[in-house]
Amino acid sequence: MALDIKICGLKTDKALAAALAGGASHVGFIFFAKSPRFIDPPEAGGLREAAIGKAKAVAVTVDASDAFLDEIVAEMRPDMLQLHGSESPARVAELKARYGLPVMKALPISEAADLERIKPFVGIADRFLFDAKPPKGSELPGGNGVAFDWRILAGLDAGVDYMLSGGLNAANIGDALRLANPPAIDISSGVESAPGVKDPALIEQFFRAVRAARDTRAA
Repeated sequence: MALDIKICGLKTDKALAAALAGGASHVGFIFFAKSPRFIDPPEAGGLREAAIGKAKAVAVTVDASDAFLDEIVAEMRPDMLQLHGSESPARVAELKARYGLPVMKALPISEAADLERIKPFVGIADRFLFDAKPPKGSELPGGNGVAFDWRILAGLDAGVDYMLSGGLNAANIGDALRLANPPAIDISSGVESAPGVKDPALIEQFFRAVRAARDTRAA
């Protein structure tokens, strides 16, 4: 099974180049002002050019207004929208129709019961992103470097398409793949030398760890 890999929160040419060289299927740009990974739409549009034909570009927003989304879509020309806020199923459907783009809905997970939140979005969201619930007091809905119990996902319906996110890094990706067997993974803070600062060496290390884990499982 092919494994989609998204490197999220990219802001520099070097980090994007490392993600593409490693074989990222998706590259994410974050449009949330409180995040250290925030990038403005024109800058993201410039970076996005290098990914055309190589990886899908994902615009990550948090309860964004129509006006801001209009600007993002016009300037960046994303392949997919990722909604990481409290957007309702109706809002997801509305934005899919407005922009004609697939939408990935992020949901915070800490226990098996949280997976019930998927149900209203089934048939509306094109994909889910399961991220750990943020620590108390955090202003960021994601990118907190926190993991959840990946074993929760083992019993998930095989028809649910999702990305596993939250606290992934080169040291634990083997366990994540073994325990959850996700169709896709998403990493941000796990390849940073400081909040919001992507490290090309850590990105390369992460891809090596993914390949090693998959080779071990195949053997």
